Amino acid sequence: MKINKSLATGSLAFLLGATLLAGCGKKETAEEQPASGPAAAPAATPIDPATAASVSGTVKFDGAAPKAAKIDMSQDANCSGSNTAENVVVSGGHLENVFIYVKEGLGSRTFAVPTDAVTLTQSGCKYKPHVLGVMVGQTIKIVNGDPTTHNIHPTPKDNREWNESQAPQAAPLEKTFAREEILLPVKCNQHPWMRMVVNVVKSPFYAVSGPDGKFEIKGLPPGDYTIAFVHEKLGEQDQKVTLAAKDSKTVDVTFKPGT
Repeated sequence: MKINKSLATGSLAFLLGATLLAGCGKKETAEEQPASGPAAAPAATPIDPATAASVSGTVKFDGAAPKAAKIDMSQDANCSGSNTAENVVVSGGHLENVFIYVKEGLGSRTFAVPTDAVTLTQSGCKYKPHVLGVMVGQTIKIVNGDPTTHNIHPTPKDNREWNESQAPQAAPLEKTFAREEILLPVKCNQHPWMRMVVNVVKSPFYAVSGPDGKFEIKGLPPGDYTIAFVHEKLGEQDQKVTLAAKDSKTVDVTFKPGT
């Protein structure tokens, strides 16, 4: 059978042209719709250290200090820590474990997430510290310092819940929380008395009152602020404060039983 050379040549030219057009079409589509990558984190708002101010003070307790509840650790012979609860810790009229943070006044400012992790240790079958502050996205390094297995179980309202066991001498767990949340509960399913709270905030302006009730928040830009004092059992108190450049203000608060 004879093949029409003109027809074959025309068909080949048509196929080559169609292939080139298809290739060009795909390239244009790819250029018009680039693959989307993760959104870049907003740049941190600079604060002039020459104008930075601070807030400090003391958290007091007015009234008879509540008697610390006793903890029964007998279910695990490897638990040999202090057998008193840490819900309300008062010493010399000072209240420990109050979380203090700038609740309002920072506006649309953004802050870089610290590269250093904060450490949460399980020791003596208790969480240490009992109250922890951390920024959104900052790493929490969880360490098991006990000769027994623990089960770390945060039960948040606004963040992802997780539940993970950690054997003795196991590598630290590294976790983050993606959203702001105050008084986020953490418990151990192996030891029901083990409880603590994590406070996740958007700025580095926070503190936890010590055994003497004292706290300090440094590096604040001048402005009008609401400072929140939060206790897991005694509730929250808010205080307004205005800070000028290089200012240093004292803000004391007093909690009472049942408040």
